[in-house]
Amino acid sequence: MTVDTSSADDSTVGAGAESLTIEAAVEAAEAVLAQRFGSAITLIDAEDLHGSGPATVVRARVASSPFALPRTLVVKHYPGTPGPGEADSFAREAASYQLFTALPPEERVCPELLAHSAEHRVIVIDDLGRTSTLEDKLRGSDSRAAETALLSWARSLGKIHFSTANREADFNALLRRLSIRSKSEEQAGRDLDADPAEAVEQVPVLLREVLGVATPEAVRDVATRVGEQVRAPSYRAFSPVDLWPDNNLVTPAGVRFLDFERGRVRSALVDAAHLRIPFITSAKPLALPAGMGEAMVAAWRAEVIELWPALADEDTLSAYLLDNELLLVWLATLRRLPALDSAPETSQAGSAAALATWWRDLGEHAERDGEDDVAEQAYAVAGALNTRFGPGLELPLYPAFR
Repeated sequence: MTVDTSSADDSTVGAGAESLTIEAAVEAAEAVLAQRFGSAITLIDAEDLHGSGPATVVRARVASSPFALPRTLVVKHYPGTPGPGEADSFAREAASYQLFTALPPEERVCPELLAHSAEHRVIVIDDLGRTSTLEDKLRGSDSRAAETALLSWARSLGKIHFSTANREADFNALLRRLSIRSKSEEQAGRDLDADPAEAVEQVPVLLREVLGVATPEAVRDVATRVGEQVRAPSYRAFSPVDLWPDNNLVTPAGVRFLDFERGRVRSALVDAAHLRIPFITSAKPLALPAGMGEAMVAAWRAEVIELWPALADEDTLSAYLLDNELLLVWLATLRRLPALDSAPETSQAGSAAALATWWRDLGEHAERDGEDDVAEQAYAVAGALNTRFGPGLELPLYPAFR
């Protein structure tokens, strides 16, 4: 059957589909809440929160319940199922929230998990309210508020690491119990660890072919060592992985993390390196003022120093951060440079400026730590990016700091 849509209102069609997905999320939430509490619970006034991942994210009000539930709840419904070899976002999110909800309230830096169901592929969590995200603070006009939020974000990340270190077996057990494809989920988890090896192999080729910059053997050796180091059993803790400013709410109790669709246990030092080059994995990163990264590292370290006392030594911490910063810059180059090389000139500036800034920062940090081979190559890459895609490539500051 052919339908004539020439006079149809696309927005109406879209609204209808959106309404159905919201209704499905609410029905799944009511079903799992009834299972959890043993009595019917009605949700009304559902509002689409427009999640960026595969889930339908809805805020709904509790209309009637014999239990002392919050007035509003947030529902994350995953109607789709992962394909072969794909990570199960529902399983990772639910396992992450289970891990945190088992902690004492004072150690929890995310909403409380109220109910979940692998059958319905839904989680129901406490609603932290209509408050600003870290992204809102960074794109606002109050530099002091933005700085305070960034330091709170770093402290909350440290609290995550402190409270979840040595709990890798617990997380993996929860994940296996929830995943509909346990074997493919485990493989997908291993594939996340494969990125460093891929970067070590491919980035030197990319730099040579696209920018004409050679990678000395000494620098390759550093990258290889770091790629192996991130799999070591030391310094492992839970990571949200997607360390983006729009994934965090700024609350009176501090920054709270929201999205764990790729949550996993990995080296906490990888997360700590993100504090030096914040939001390097987000789609549209901007820069922070000089010194902000080091202040965030100090805030993070204050939360984990009791757990990992070796990090009290400045040289030890700096060496770890430099190693993992190099890894993050190489991974960002692997993601961005091929697309940048083939993109129209009009769309090159932002990504090119980001890469040039990150390589230049890597050079400065390496030079400060006496890693001359790493510094020389990093400066060469930053210069080549500026020559190829510039001139004057520099990542602009977030609006709050302009």
